[in-house]
Amino acid sequence: MKAATQPDTPMAGAATPAGSASLLRKHDLLMFHSGTYEFQISAGGDGPVYSVSDGRNSLQQVLAWAFGTGEVGQTYVFQKEGKFYESRVSFYPGVQGLDLTLGHHAPTANDLAGALGRLMAGPEARLCFGCHTTASTTNGQFDATRLIPGVTCEACHGPGARHIIAMKQKQIEPGLQAILNPGKLGPVDSVDFCGACHRTAWDVALASPVGIANVRFQPYRLEKSRCWGKGDARLTCVACHDPHQQLVRDPSAYDKQCLSCHLSGSDAESTRGHPGKACPRSTSKCVTCHMAKYEIPGSHAQFTDHWIRIVRENAPYPD
Repeated sequence: MKAATQPDTPMAGAATPAGSASLLRKHDLLMFHSGTYEFQISAGGDGPVYSVSDGRNSLQQVLAWAFGTGEVGQTYVFQKEGKFYESRVSFYPGVQGLDLTLGHHAPTANDLAGALGRLMAGPEARLCFGCHTTASTTNGQFDATRLIPGVTCEACHGPGARHIIAMKQKQIEPGLQAILNPGKLGPVDSVDFCGACHRTAWDVALASPVGIANVRFQPYRLEKSRCWGKGDARLTCVACHDPHQQLVRDPSAYDKQCLSCHLSGSDAESTRGHPGKACPRSTSKCVTCHMAKYEIPGSHAQFTDHWIRIVRENAPYPD
């Protein structure tokens, strides 16, 4: 595996070798039952061992990768005969234990191999590693043996060797031109750039995930907002979230962005572009009212819906 020293960015833990996953290090034994099957993840000499038993027979594999930081959940990937498989179960901090991986159904009886995991067929492995790691695909070729774990600088800014050399030589302008700066993209391109992993309307059109499952696709939901219009720099992903910093959980931290448009009186006249209507109720913690939270069944966590709107009480989830 390629050796590299990378900054500890918030997305650096998007994927880690399973043996290095701090969450698994904290739990020597995890167990879960589904139907006639018992699942276990336990410590092993070659790495965490993932096994499933039907009471008569059992199968086991050493886990290769842990996908996700574990803040919402963590799913595991193992390799068998050169192919990647997604674990049937994942860890959820909401229950401090294992449950079925999102999108998986309870395993079918008398199918021990199928109970262990799902084959990541076709380009799926390349796409999953492409969003959770860095440089897993180069020159069109997927190679998991040469990737850098997690989402590091080059995942968003491109190859950085020329940039580093120029900056060390104090050649600032050539150094800045040697890498991509997504912050300079226009609103539509900016949201699409983030949506390459976080999902855009195109992804939804192709995969057709209907219902509450698509609440996790923030760029798609954001662009459905009336505020978005044909694109607004005040409403891009990076307008509210700094990808170099940890996610801010304080709702009031986002008021400045909301109020850059939704002001009243003379303040509204001074906002650039089209001002939005002022909220008649409050100018504090706007997102708590206008960005509802939903729990996807089986996720044991709530997700913020980025479709900004007036949320009616008891209204169904707007697809």
